[in-house]
Amino acid sequence: MDTVVALGHLATALAIGLLLGVEREHDNADNSSRPAGSRTFPLIALAGAVSAALSPVALGVALGAVAALVIAWYLSSSEPGATTEIAAIATFLLGALAWHRPELAVPVGVAAAALLAAKRPLHQFARKVVSDQDVRDAMILFVVAFVVLPLLPNRPLGPYGVLNPARVWWLVIAVTVIGWAGYVAARAFGERWGLLVTGFAGGFVSGSATTAVMARKYRTVGAAVFPGAVAVNLATLAQIVAVTAIASPPVALRLLPAIGAGAVVLLAEVAWLVWRTKPAEAENDEPVVSRPMSLKAALSLAAILVLFLVITRAAAEWLGGGGVVAAGALGGLADAHAAAIAAASLAPQSISVHIAVLACGAALATNTVVKLVLATVAGGPRFALRLAAWLAPVVVAVGLGMAW
Repeated sequence: MDTVVALGHLATALAIGLLLGVEREHDNADNSSRPAGSRTFPLIALAGAVSAALSPVALGVALGAVAALVIAWYLSSSEPGATTEIAAIATFLLGALAWHRPELAVPVGVAAAALLAAKRPLHQFARKVVSDQDVRDAMILFVVAFVVLPLLPNRPLGPYGVLNPARVWWLVIAVTVIGWAGYVAARAFGERWGLLVTGFAGGFVSGSATTAVMARKYRTVGAAVFPGAVAVNLATLAQIVAVTAIASPPVALRLLPAIGAGAVVLLAEVAWLVWRTKPAEAENDEPVVSRPMSLKAALSLAAILVLFLVITRAAAEWLGGGGVVAAGALGGLADAHAAAIAAASLAPQSISVHIAVLACGAALATNTVVKLVLATVAGGPRFALRLAAWLAPVVVAVGLGMAW
């Protein structure tokens, strides 16, 4: 290896060790029993790089020496926890990686430093935001997802050959994870940032259910609920692009002008409403939506998606493009995202991308009607009419984007 290149690799290892060491020394400033810090960690990283440069045997011996040193630190420490000790071993391995693959070691080292620095937010998230039931639901779903997914057949089955079990289950996992992220965000930031974040984050879980929640809160907080009620639809548009991109990237690409136009209008409206209305805090007496990450919710979504796939494909077979659009509109009454996935999954093999885009638009349109009906029932005609007035320009923008 060229001398200049070798020195660059060693410098990379030192930089990674220094980054991690400074973070550890800052975190352990009040704990003198943790000896490793801004000098020790760079030396550990340098030892990893040098031993990797010598030979695999030297690397193994050096790793054993570092592990023995780390064990000694842990046994001599009076404080609980082993984060610094594990970080020291990781630093050694990152130093070795920097010798062979510095372009990979740098982002991994930065990610490790960010993870170490996020101690308090992560602890608060794990202990206060995520409940025990959330953890159990996530573990069950992840186990089922990653154990069952490899066993599912990855080929067309069922009526019209539109049911690919592996693909359907992968789409279910993706939609569920997006919904769970919104659910957690609503719980984490709703109380701090008010109904705006609650509405936007809840929209990723269920736009219809979140609209109903916002409508009920209108009776107690008044106009302050409108930024969140309008932001629900911004989440709906973003999720439509995300799920169709998984099902059919060409459909998602074709949807971008329409979704982008609608999102711009929504952002302008939300900004205006935030400026003109006094913010209100989200109350803890009513959850935004039910937990989306559960085995029951995943199986229900899979059943809905399979049903929509068959209906949409049958409509294409018997009624042509108009039938697909009608099926999308019908599906939007129940779940706009599942209807959009069903249409996008058939393009471009069974239907054209244009027809799939129109079906997605029809699903969005009927889903908007459902939201307004729920707004009328939960918040009264006055709330529903004002919400409809804010959503009308968005519908026009999306329609013009699809016609473009």
